Amino acid sequence: MNEKDIRKYAELMKELDLSALEINEKDGTVRLERAAAVQSFTAAAPAAVPAPAAVQTPAAPAAASDEIIVRSPMVGVFYAAPSENSDPFVKVGDKVTKGSTLCIVEAMKLMNELPAEQDGIITEICVQNGQVVDYGCELFKMKIA
Repeated sequence: MNEKDIRKYAELMKELDLSALEINEKDGTVRLERAAAVQSFTAAAPAAVPAPAAVQTPAAPAAASDEIIVRSPMVGVFYAAPSENSDPFVKVGDKVTKGSTLCIVEAMKLMNELPAEQDGIITEICVQNGQVVDYGCELFKMKIA
């Protein structure tokens, strides 16, 4: 890949506000990353460091006002359970309380637990286990309890 192509992809990243981009070609793989404003913390971080908060915003105007969408606060890999053979943190219909873990997003080899921002009931899981998610990607829909 030549410098002109790399600059073109870097400009595309800036335009689309992407923090990472990977291009696979016959000659090899090129991965471009740029610093993101999102902070990430490990699941084993000291108690004094707050865990990352899931971005929760009201649903689209046509949706009920008692429903919120939990969005990914970072680019990474979505994990529904703490380990491969474990039960998922939450399932559709589960009642969750503020602070309970909804999922893990792995970013740069760090496992980031995403806590619920408020009490509610999971109405939809929008991504699949092992799926790569972008910043702002819808992870869950929740009905406020």
